[in-house]
Formats: sequence, C-alpha cells, structure tokens
Amino acid sequence: MDHFKYIDGVLHAEQVLLTAIAEAVGTPVYVYSRATLARHAQVFRDALAARLPRLHIAYAMKANPNLAVLKVLAAEGYGADIVSGGELERALAAGIPVADVIFSGVGKDARELARGVEVGVGQFNLESEEEGVELAAIAKAMGRRATCALRVNPDVDAKTHAKISTGKSENKFGVPYDRAAAIYARLSALEGLETRGLAVHIGSQISDLEPSRLAFLKMGELMRELRGQGLTVTHMDLGGGLGVPYRQGEELPTPDDYAAMVAGVTEGWDATIMFEPGRVIAGNSGVMVTQVIRVKEGVAAPFVVVDAAMNDLARPAMYDAWHDFLAVRPNGERMVANIVGPICESSDTFAMHREIDSVEAGDLAVFRTAGAYGATMANTYNSRPLVPEVMVDGARWAIVAQRIDPATILAAEPVPDWLR
Repeated sequence: MDHFKYIDGVLHAEQVLLTAIAEAVGTPVYVYSRATLARHAQVFRDALAARLPRLHIAYAMKANPNLAVLKVLAAEGYGADIVSGGELERALAAGIPVADVIFSGVGKDARELARGVEVGVGQFNLESEEEGVELAAIAKAMGRRATCALRVNPDVDAKTHAKISTGKSENKFGVPYDRAAAIYARLSALEGLETRGLAVHIGSQISDLEPSRLAFLKMGELMRELRGQGLTVTHMDLGGGLGVPYRQGEELPTPDDYAAMVAGVTEGWDATIMFEPGRVIAGNSGVMVTQVIRVKEGVAAPFVVVDAAMNDLARPAMYDAWHDFLAVRPNGERMVANIVGPICESSDTFAMHREIDSVEAGDLAVFRTAGAYGATMANTYNSRPLVPEVMVDGARWAIVAQRIDPATILAAEPVPDWLR
C-alpha cells in the first residue's frame, strides 16, 4: 500500500497534486510520501516484533540515504545499516543513535574503520579475516574494543538479478562458509575486537523466500558449531533483500510471510536477530515525476521522449528493471510506445513496446516504485543537473534535496593556471 492516488482524475502524493510540485520545482523530480515510509517501517517492524523476542532493525541506507527519509525512519525506531564513511556521517546527522548503526561493506578503509571506532559504531560486519585484523589493531591503538560480527557467504543462490546477488561463492561478499568457523575463532582471540555474532545477506529484490530460508538454516548450524566450541554468539544478522512489486498486480512475499519464515528457522536460537531492510521500506514510498518532451514517430512503435534519463533513474538501464509508467492526468486512452530519455545512449530506455496511458508533449507522468535505488544512484552524465527530491506530509510538502545545476557542477572543477 502507498499514498499515491488519483483524486478527481489527477495523481496526488497524499493530499498534494503532483502537478503543483512539478510546476514549482520542475521536472524530473523525485517525490516521497512520509506516510508511506512510516507505514512500511511499522508493518515490517510489527510483523517481526510479534514473533521474535529480541530483534534490531537497521535500515539499509544505500536504498535511499536522503536525510528527510532517515529522519522519518529514525522516528520509527530504526537504526542504520551503512556501507561507507559518508553514510556514517549521514546517519549521525539524522540523529540515529550510533549504537544502532551497523557498518557493513567489503571495502571499509582504515580511515572509515577508525572513524567508526571513534564514534562507537554498534556493530562492524567484517567481510574478511584481513579486515578483522586491521580493525583490531586500530581499535587497540585507540584504547577501544570494536564490536563486530563475521559476514559469511553461504553459497546460496538468491534467484535474483545477477548484479544484486551477494550470497554465491563467486560473489565478493563475506567469508566462505567452510572457513567461517576457523576465522571466527581466530577473530574472537584478538584483543581489539568483541566478536559477538554472524551476518549474512544473499541478495536484493528477493521474490522467493526459500533461498533465504536455506541460508538462515546454514547460519543456524554454524552458530551451534561455534557455541559448541565455547565461542560467544549472541547476535545473528540476517541482512535484508525482501523484494517489492514493481508491476501493477505483481504479488511478492509480504513482511508477514517473511517474519513467519524467520520465526520458524530461528526458534531456539537464543540470540538477538538483526535485519537490514532497504527496498521493502523505501521502494513504494516514492515516484519520479517527468514531463513528455515530444512523441517521436517510430517504426514498430512511437518513442515517448521524456525529460528524465538514465542518469536520473538508472535501474532500467543497469538492471533491465521495470517501473510502471502512469500519466499524472490520464485521458482514458492507451497507446503502445517506447519510453526513452534524452541521453546519447541506446541504454537510456525505460521501456520498449509497452502499453501505457496515452500521452503527448507537455504531459506529466510518473515512474512508480522509485523510492529505492533511484535518486541515490543519480549522476550528472551528459552534464545534466542532479535531480531534486521532495517529501510530502499530508497537505504540505518541501524540497529535501535541491536540484544541482550545471553551473554549480562547473564551479567545482577549477582549471589550473597552466591551462588558462
């Protein structure tokens, strides 16, 4: 459920006309619904809290790190799962307690590790023994102990897009399952670490819970093996990855389905179960509003050329991803068309030969389910502006990320004197 609805024939975000936002801010523009964000956070949290005695939820900030988004989720009691020093600073700026921050990521450098230790990050998810040894030395030199979990690669196929699969043996994430027990034992002996648990994350946009269930079962077996060796395991981080419907009418596992599966697998674990949801919280909370530049005659179908491009919404070009395309003010007619952007690449294509609301030059439309991995992946390719972001709360709205125009970008590129 989201809060983007047609009222009197015009698409609204909560109580705000998308036409009003487009007129004031211009297009393309991302629009987020605070009510949808909060509701998704509540539904996910409540489904798990009803079944698990001890849990911790850290929003996967990579999905949408906008400060306003983080503020909404912090108010719902969410921590943050981060993967860079920049995301750490965002979490702190949003007021998320640092003890509720999980620092993930395969390439944390020495400065990022030291900053995490300095501010007291709640848990480092170690991706390798080498990282653990480095973190231990840094923490010891600072007179601290860094709390950590070991990320394990269970070699389970999440059955998702290859570019967002993270739990197979050929993926770069975590330590191999068959080496994990020995590595965990060695890390537990290091003076600068408090090694307290295991972490796993097999992929994103998961539409079938069975791979997750199999991965969690393997983690439970490893947990029992470690405890049998006298090692401490008090926290089990099961990651995120639960998918969302991108097509109208598509049905995926719900948070309730997911929670029931997790409860069945983790019964008797006697551990705090940790989660890192991202897309399932933010995905359907946002749309990207775009304007039709022109409709160009094609061969098999016309080209609807919009002012949004692959630099604004990269998922279709990068993952062949589907986003529903709806007219803001539909006229009741339909057309079959190709939807493309202005960038000088054939990959700047949002849809081919798709049946859509009939549109013409000047019309507004939206790409739905754009709240996750949308603005956060935007860039300035072709020297285009960086897309702005807006948040709606009932009948009010505000710009929460300004459009960064080419002049601002040029100002950040000084030309050396010897080229003048």
